[in-house]
Amino acid sequence: MSLDALAWLAAPVAALALACLALVPLGAQVLARGVVFIDLAVAQVAACGALVCALALDHPPAWATTLAAAAAALAGAAAVRAIARRAPRQREALIGLVYVAGASTAVLAAAQAPHGRELLTALLAADVLWAPWSATALLAGAALLGALAAGRLQRDGWFYPVFALALSAAVPALGLYLVFALLIAPALWLARGLRLAHALALAAGACALGLALSWAGDWPSGACVALALCGLGLAALRRQEGAT
Repeated sequence: MSLDALAWLAAPVAALALACLALVPLGAQVLARGVVFIDLAVAQVAACGALVCALALDHPPAWATTLAAAAAALAGAAAVRAIARRAPRQREALIGLVYVAGASTAVLAAAQAPHGRELLTALLAADVLWAPWSATALLAGAALLGALAAGRLQRDGWFYPVFALALSAAVPALGLYLVFALLIAPALWLARGLRLAHALALAAGACALGLALSWAGDWPSGACVALALCGLGLAALRRQEGAT
């Protein structure tokens, strides 16, 4: 591999590493709360905000896309928090409806622009190999925010805003599918008693494997990394069966 290729890979590798730091601890909180659909719901609402920004502005900068995604994600997280409090027994079903509402809104918004379908596809499964340094910087901010709030994430008042802001930085850069897989797959290992540092290492290894497959086969990078993370999550279940 040439030096130019290595330099080109620096941004996506850094973006995935920072996404691991930002999202893996939040995924553990999601599983602990028993609200797995919150990942998809808030991520989809964030994607909807990013899509509307991309349709309203011609090639918007990363900060503008993230700002629009953050506003949408914070609103979605507030709705999810209210649902979890007022209807705890039906919360997963109602949060699922929030996801469908966000997805349907995104489809309607995409239909209003000539390249809306391409924008929507990119928000679902982004090409991580083209992640810009500006998006990487926003992910670094999300990771720093998560680290500063680590001791307070058990409180809803801290968890939901931090979660929304982290997803607003991650979804435009990595895509909804990869973000969901990165939240859930390592969290399954944490639920089995693995230490956070080891779960982060496993997540980083899966991301590296996905990037390598994408590079070798010239396949979509976001989908490759998401599939590698799904394999990681399934391996946690196999480990549990072997232990029992």
